[in-house]
Amino acid sequence: MGRNSYEPGLKAGMTSPCGHLPEQYVVSRSLTTSPDPQVQLISGDLVAEVRELKARDGLGIWLCGGADLAAQLIDEIDEFIVKTYPVFAGTGMPMSRAGFGARPLELTGVRTLGGGQIVSSYAVKR
Repeated sequence: MGRNSYEPGLKAGMTSPCGHLPEQYVVSRSLTTSPDPQVQLISGDLVAEVRELKARDGLGIWLCGGADLAAQLIDEIDEFIVKTYPVFAGTGMPMSRAGFGARPLELTGVRTLGGGQIVSSYAVKR
């Protein structure tokens, strides 16, 4: 999780936003100690840390962060899960600030939820 994504919950007193997960990581250069024993901080080489995590046995890694974090890890992302809501707002945050470049994807799943939301899954073609 990126520091900016972690901040709203932290301000509300939620120091472990994904307590149901066995491991939680927050990427931050400004936090020097974790506010929760279940949350580990990453402040060094982010790509190297993620590659080390990906090499471990176990479940996949869920990236919860903004466009800046996604841009730093764009070459490490194996799948995109995109939630679409039935609202047209006109502006919004980009999925990544990695710059323009075609990255071929393969649709692997689509779910429609009760309120008209759609969750689409895409595998990165390598």
